Amino acid sequence: MYSIRLGHKLFDLSTPVVMGIVNATPDSFYPGSRYNSDRSVLNAVEKMLEDGASIIDVGGYSTRPDAEEITEDIEIKRLSVAIKAIRKHFPEAVISIDTFRAAVAREMIQEFEVEMINDIGGGTLDELMFETVAEFDTAYILMHTRGLPQNMQQQTEYTDVVADVFGFLQKNIARLRLLGVNDVIVDPGFGFAKTLEQNYTLLNKLSYFKQLGVPLLAGVSRKSMIYKLLGNEAKDALNGTTAVNMLALAGGASMLRVHDVKEASEAVKIYNACTKAV
Repeated sequence: MYSIRLGHKLFDLSTPVVMGIVNATPDSFYPGSRYNSDRSVLNAVEKMLEDGASIIDVGGYSTRPDAEEITEDIEIKRLSVAIKAIRKHFPEAVISIDTFRAAVAREMIQEFEVEMINDIGGGTLDELMFETVAEFDTAYILMHTRGLPQNMQQQTEYTDVVADVFGFLQKNIARLRLLGVNDVIVDPGFGFAKTLEQNYTLLNKLSYFKQLGVPLLAGVSRKSMIYKLLGNEAKDALNGTTAVNMLALAGGASMLRVHDVKEASEAVKIYNACTKAV
């Protein structure tokens, strides 16, 4: 079973954990995850921690398809306001930063000692990212994508989506290991440069990625792979999200990144009861 060091804490991932999403942005794809004041951030974090979140993932740059590009300064300002409030009121919270920019990661690590960097670019969008997490010995989520949020959905041609994503993750795990980064989690990147069908192919073959030998994160919460299939909208996709989260757990996911922590925590509890039943 896996364990991962987050700051001064060692997390045992023999039981899957839940990561709660806090978007300090005005334009993330799911309006219910947008928190644009100290009070709204604190209310959200308080509820997530009460509902069973082990990690709070804070983002300042929307990475939905066709998202507006913002400067590093704006991203840093958004993140700083949110994290300063979280650190003050919930010092026990473990914080991950959702960014693909090395300068932003550096600022957040140095200023707030965040425990993890969640990089949707998997090192492809900033060549200094791997060196930065290695310098600070910070836990790192390596995600697969292609291109930028503004053009990634035009880059969905693969020879074999499972083999291609696996190869990308395997190659970059090796690069990170050579730099001395030991606490690595992989994310196949549901919804990033993938068609609806490709997302479900990856979900169906998720257990294949256990061969990488590192913990696996599934980030499917309320994404278009769910609501487009069901013919509804992100606001209506909680039930579908729970179904997909359960499939991800069955496929070997050690971490669920979600908007709705209570429901995900319940899914983990039910999954654990099932796997331990005799």
